Amino acid sequence: MQHPYPKPVDGQTLALRVIGWIVADPSRVERFLTLTGLDPDQLRAGLGDPGVLASALDYLMSHEPDLIACADALGETPERIVAARQALG
Repeated sequence: MQHPYPKPVDGQTLALRVIGWIVADPSRVERFLTLTGLDPDQLRAGLGDPGVLASALDYLMSHEPDLIACADALGETPERIVAARQALG
């Protein structure tokens, strides 16, 4: 039975977990950097920047297979990742 009061989404924490998932695979991180225009130094420097964090969630939301794979890997639902993006603004 699902808890009647779902745990609130911490957008920053979930986005950091998503970035960890992205950078764990060289081809995935290369695609992410290409699509966002970030370089590795900018990504590292931007880990506390809501815009950079949001870009990781946008990246996933733009490609459903990655969204589902990431959610599964993190033990989350795709809906919680979408909610994390909304929480970041």
